[in-house]
Amino acid sequence: MKKHYAKPSGKLLAELYISFFKIGALTFGGGLAMLPMLKRELVESKHWVTEEEILDMYAIGQCTPGIIAVNTATFVGFQKGGIPGGITATLGMVSPSLLIICLIASILKSFITLPAVQHALAGIRIFVCAMMMQTVVTMAQKGVKDKLGVFLFLTGFLTASFTPVPLALVVAASALVGIIAKRREAKQA
Repeated sequence: MKKHYAKPSGKLLAELYISFFKIGALTFGGGLAMLPMLKRELVESKHWVTEEEILDMYAIGQCTPGIIAVNTATFVGFQKGGIPGGITATLGMVSPSLLIICLIASILKSFITLPAVQHALAGIRIFVCAMMMQTVVTMAQKGVKDKLGVFLFLTGFLTASFTPVPLALVVAASALVGIIAKRREAKQA
């Protein structure tokens, strides 16, 4: 059955644009680095999605083409306001990047070799790594709930870290193992 969406209000569209513009403007380092801000804005502040839905979006975003943050914006926007909501949220997420890239491209060319700029970029990279580590710990605490979860977490981590196996294949294999294990569990119950 096809779900019909009511036309979203201008207020909702503005909220979607502003929320995702803020996320896009205030976070650096891509999708994984954006997860803490996505969680804060979408789960804790707006209550548009749950923490589990953010984890699901991240997993699906790994298997689908495109940038995780943009996929998340599109999904949440569509969920809240249909096609207009998805488009608005996506535009909100990508607008800061487009503006910043244009600005940086026009200015940074002259300054990239300065030691202060090099040190600033090194500091930003370290901070982004710390944010990503915090996100991984939070996600593991929410997502790894049993022995199967520990097995999939460790196997997925080791495979992704130390083999050339594509991440999409690792995610798909983990999903398949999860489905099979949970079906067996349900049959035994």
